[in-house]
Amino acid sequence: MTTFNEYQKQAVKTAIYPHSHSILYPALGLAGEAGEVANKVKKFVRDGYDQETFEQKKIELASEVGDVLWYCATLARDIGFNLDDIAKMNLDKLKARAERGTLGGEGDNR
Repeated sequence: MTTFNEYQKQAVKTAIYPHSHSILYPALGLAGEAGEVANKVKKFVRDGYDQETFEQKKIELASEVGDVLWYCATLARDIGFNLDDIAKMNLDKLKARAERGTLGGEGDNR
């Protein structure tokens, strides 16, 4: 099994963009790839699907999610974090929200 940190180490080897655009480049790429994920899901809704088509569409969607993960890995590296730590921070935040009963609602600091 690959950990997030192992994935990140391999992924950033393919990160080819100017150091002067660190943070900016992967943040914009992340937004673009997230948009591609949303667009594929939108087309599921619009076009409908049969089981065979759905299986192929899930593979295509997974590929786009992988692109999102690549940008997350490079952005995390650019801000000085590893993905394992970010994943743990996120789980800790969600656990605290669950304990306070604030999983729903709006805002970063609930």
